[in-house]
Amino acid sequence: MTTAAPTSATGTTTGPRGTALRRLASLGRSEATLLLRNRSALFTALLLPVLMIAGRRSMLKQQASDHPGLDVDSLLIIGTIGGILAFVVYYNLTAAYVGRRNELVLKRLRTGEARDLEILAGTAVPSVSLALLMSAVVAGGGAAFLHLGAPVNPLLLAAGLLLSIGTMMATAALTSAFTKTVETAGITTLPLVLLSQFGSGLFIPLEVMPDRVADFCRLLPTTPGFQLVRIGWTGTDGSAAATGFGGTWSTAVPHLVTGAVWLGLAAWGAVRYFRWESRR
Repeated sequence: MTTAAPTSATGTTTGPRGTALRRLASLGRSEATLLLRNRSALFTALLLPVLMIAGRRSMLKQQASDHPGLDVDSLLIIGTIGGILAFVVYYNLTAAYVGRRNELVLKRLRTGEARDLEILAGTAVPSVSLALLMSAVVAGGGAAFLHLGAPVNPLLLAAGLLLSIGTMMATAALTSAFTKTVETAGITTLPLVLLSQFGSGLFIPLEVMPDRVADFCRLLPTTPGFQLVRIGWTGTDGSAAATGFGGTWSTAVPHLVTGAVWLGLAAWGAVRYFRWESRR
């Protein structure tokens, strides 16, 4: 016989689930305070993706002159969202894991009630929340000022965001294992950041690449999530004409499969190699 978790007079759950949520919220608040105090991290998170808009727009316009029909405005907004996820979630979270590990914060947290997954997720809460907020602002601005249409398939758009964030979080945990200091996080995260920006269709759309190069880029870890965002918003990944809600699912299947494989591999690598304390 099962019983419901007890509730307080205000209706708040006081059982294990409520306790886990409180621990997660507490860890998230602590990490948010540290993030707000770190000016370099805030610059990277808030300004760098926005500053890249001008360079992204000029490159897309140049490509559109050689490939008529390229939707510069939608590619600009989707590319900016991809840049936000790469810098705010992946880079920022890698530096956060390394910093908390070297300060022995992670080690001390493991001696308390919080589970390992709660510790990692709590550390990620501010970066993920900030990335989602910035993405919403960019998407809203794009819809208002660039007159972009409503998303064709909001479910696929949300799936792309969740897949991208999950992969970035797991990869950040994995990258932190090979990053000695916060200062070197910029070096260890650079390969994936460059791959995500130039190989996943954010600066250079896949449809303007040579076929073999495009096929290879579709297999990169960050490409599936970004392409799902594009399909969900515009109805196409550039490989065929745009379709409606129903037609987007067949286009999305290869990206969903590839993305799930990469997410699984990244999660396995994070569990296998993540370090909770520095090696002295």
